[in-house]
Order: sequence, then C-alpha cells, then structure tokens
Amino acid sequence: MNRTMMTATNTLNQLQSKIDQISNDIANVDTTAYKKTQTSFNDLLTQSFNNQPSETKEKGRLTAPRIRQGTGAMISQSQLVLSQGALKTTDRNLDAAFTRDDQFFTVSVQDDNGVNTRLTRDGAFYLSPNANDQMMLVTSAGHKVLDENGEPILIEGNIKDIKILENGLLIVDTEENGEKSFGLGIVSVKKLQFLDRLGGNLLGLPKNFTALGVTEDDIMTALTGDSRNQAAVRQGTLESSNVDLSKEMTDLINVQRSYQFQSRAVTMADQMSGLVNGIR
Repeated sequence: MNRTMMTATNTLNQLQSKIDQISNDIANVDTTAYKKTQTSFNDLLTQSFNNQPSETKEKGRLTAPRIRQGTGAMISQSQLVLSQGALKTTDRNLDAAFTRDDQFFTVSVQDDNGVNTRLTRDGAFYLSPNANDQMMLVTSAGHKVLDENGEPILIEGNIKDIKILENGLLIVDTEENGEKSFGLGIVSVKKLQFLDRLGGNLLGLPKNFTALGVTEDDIMTALTGDSRNQAAVRQGTLESSNVDLSKEMTDLINVQRSYQFQSRAVTMADQMSGLVNGIR
C-alpha cells in the first residue's frame, strides 16, 4: 500500500478517538462534577534515511542529519483534569460539593464484576427506603453512599433535619433517636493517573494496579480520624462540570480540519496510484 496512505490512515484512527473524547466531554457539560479529559498526541515510529554518505558534505548544515519519515500520529496520553468546577448553590440539605479538587466520595456499585467501591464527586444525594423501614443514603443513580468504615449509611426514624459539616460528618436529627452522626466516606487521591473512568461519572482502581508496582495507599488516602479535618465539603451546593464548551468546540473544529486533511491525503495517494497504474 502507498506509504502516504498508510500514514494518513494511522492518523485518522487516532483523530477519530480524539473526536469521540471531545464529543463525550461536550455531552457531559451539564453533568454534576464531571471531569473532562485532556488528550495529547505523539509521533509514531520515525524512520531515518542516510541520504548523504559523505559527512564532509554535511558541514554547515543547520538541520538534523538524515531524512526522517514518520508513519503517523497516535494518542500518547488521555488524562482526567481535576480542576475545580464552578459551585452552584441549591439550598438543598442533601446536596454537597467539595471545595478541594483531589477529594471524592466513596460509593458501592454492583455491576458485572460484583459489588465494588467506586469514587465520585457527584454529591447530589437522596434517601431511599429499604425493606427494614430504614432510609438509605444513595446517589442520583441509586448507588449506596458509604461511610468511613465502608458500610452503607442507614437512618432509622422520622427525619427532622440533616446537616453536612465541612469535615464530611453527616448529622441526622430524628424524632425518635435525636441526633446521630455518620462520617461520609471520603478519600484524597494522590495519583489520579492510576484511576480508570468507569462510566456513570464514577472512577475506580484498575484491575491490574498491583502489577503496576503500586498499592491502594499509594494511590489514595481515606480521610478518617484526625485526617478527616482535611475534608472540604460544602452543604447545599453542587459542583458543575469543568468542561469549557467554547474550548471544546474550538478543539473539535481543529481536529475536524486535521481529519479532513488526512482524508485528502488518502484521496491524493489513491489518485497518484491510479496515474502510475495507467502508465503504458
């Protein structure tokens, strides 16, 4: 196959992945606490041709020696951007937002891999009744919100008031039992690059993180005991996504132009092949 066509095709596949990533960010511009993805490109393997066997003729050359021919571009890194989204006041006592960009709530999620602990910054919580006439704290998607011990938060009695303190303590005042406090499960992530985006505005540890030479404690720290004072939670507030729609649209236009350029390169390579094959 024509080398120009191969190079353009390699790049087209990667540009399509970039378009998909931008489209996903734009689709979640109004998703609570959604974090955008930043993608960077690198050249694929580059071949070097020695076009000048005599080094004496290279004296005074300002560019690097030899002729280098690339084979396209590839996505070298896709990384979550944890910059703080704008905070919007809701005055709802079950809404909570972090004011520090490295902290997450822990929730229990049941999927095809069983029951696992996941991370989210979406603090739009709700109360869901269970079979034991208790109220369970859940996310907007119905996932159980965990306390600092990794257990679901269950509330008994008729609720009069709910407070969420800055350090992440949930204080529930009921008619039967008075005030009772629960420590919301909060972790501080130190190495975001080891977390996987799992859909549904959730993050989790990769299946092979032990093979990467790191432990769970290296990646994140649970804020319990004295370290709970490091938590920064604001009640009656939700965090908006950190997606800048104008920037995403600009990036999308630039990627589309690159996609058109590579498509044109494939067309030109095909036309050149047709001309060569037509020579008698």
